Amino acid sequence: MTQPRTEATVPSPSPANRLDALPFTRKLGRVLTGSGVGWALDAMDVGLISFIIAALTQHWGITKGEGGLIASVGFVGMAIGASLGGLLADRIGRRQVFALTLLVYGLATGASALVGGIALLLVLRFFVGLGLGAELPVASTYVSELAPARIRGRLIVILEAFWAIGWTASALIGYFIVPISADGWRWAFALGAIPAVYAIIVRWGLPESPRWLLGRGRVDEAERIIRDFEKSAGITAADPAPAAPTPTPTAEAASASASASEPEAASETASAAASPVSEGASPVARTTGQRLAALWSREFRTRTISAWLVWFCVNFAYYGAFIWIPSILVDAGFGLVRSFGFTLIITLAQLPGYAVAAWLIEKWGRRLTLSVFLAGSAASAIVFGTVHTEGAIIAAGMALSFFNLGAWGAVYAVTPEIYPTSLRATGAGWAAGVGRIASIIAPILTPAMLLSGGAALAFTVFAAFFVVAAVAAWGLVDRGGRSLDDR
Repeated sequence: MTQPRTEATVPSPSPANRLDALPFTRKLGRVLTGSGVGWALDAMDVGLISFIIAALTQHWGITKGEGGLIASVGFVGMAIGASLGGLLADRIGRRQVFALTLLVYGLATGASALVGGIALLLVLRFFVGLGLGAELPVASTYVSELAPARIRGRLIVILEAFWAIGWTASALIGYFIVPISADGWRWAFALGAIPAVYAIIVRWGLPESPRWLLGRGRVDEAERIIRDFEKSAGITAADPAPAAPTPTPTAEAASASASASEPEAASETASAAASPVSEGASPVARTTGQRLAALWSREFRTRTISAWLVWFCVNFAYYGAFIWIPSILVDAGFGLVRSFGFTLIITLAQLPGYAVAAWLIEKWGRRLTLSVFLAGSAASAIVFGTVHTEGAIIAAGMALSFFNLGAWGAVYAVTPEIYPTSLRATGAGWAAGVGRIASIIAPILTPAMLLSGGAALAFTVFAAFFVVAAVAAWGLVDRGGRSLDDR
């Protein structure tokens, strides 16, 4: 008597696996470009303030201390915005927070063009920072959740490369607009109001993150968005059954996963079973306090400390240097217009820095790429602080731009990947928020360092911070080419 033949059932790919299997399509390109334009507008605003401080020093007679205060109050807003923005993005969605933050800082920047004194300018700069600080980590989280695993790091570096486009735009405005009259800086601020208009496009033109929707139990919405991406890639397979939200792993599932994966992934899965991320209620029910506590659980503690160190040190060195480079060149006797021209040339070196980092990050991995670019930043900073001739200043400044901005691309690529979906925006936002504390301190301390030991002292200190960040980078988890953790 023959036994009836049975056929094995092949399970449908999970929504996350379907996202990871997608090729780069025009639709994904629109997501990258839409997020990147917002990123570029952010950079334009931050870059403009360095030129505006130099102009106000001449037209209003502000001191270096007041100039540092104008820069730092914006970073106070950024620190608060980054922390709150991440928490909000894990609660109400990535796209909503992205659009809201663009609107806040765009309006505040436009209003800055009308101020008549430093007091009101300081208030508006705080609100500019509030919106800007929230937008950057949310945008990188958003794109990382839509990008296929095999090119995720590269796409985040390309997203960060839009910063160079915005910073170059600020240098062009600083060179051609700010010096034309005593009110040139007002026109520069007025151009910063563009993000308020762009916020409307972002709100209605980009989809929400399917991973976030699945974590909130909104399966139908997530499925519809994933199918749209598959359709854009020419994938017309039979409709899969709606996927249930990813459950909390059981001990048995964690054990099976650990035995089938590489050692580092096995360690992550095993520790997840004992961490707050895997305990208790689903991510939908987790409170803000529980999300913050989870960042310091056994599984994530080392990652959080390492990420905060990297963000703090890179922010200190970057903003301490680049906010003051135009003023440093003016003090060196190059004149306002000429120093702005030098700054524009130095800024252009950011683009090849991003391009090389985007290529290396999938070849070398996140940690090695990040640490190499940070080491290059340290060496370039020391050279920049000690040279005096025109050609040497430009060459050292270009090297600093190349390595520092390539490092920024790697920082933004690795940070969202080290946390699961339910904590991703919170973890990235708080790392950025801690980094903004350094960006508050650096513009205030830099004038004191310049007075005490000149550019040599200041840029030696910046180099030391780059070295600390390069060491801390090795405490991060490298998920290059692997799926995101969708718990």
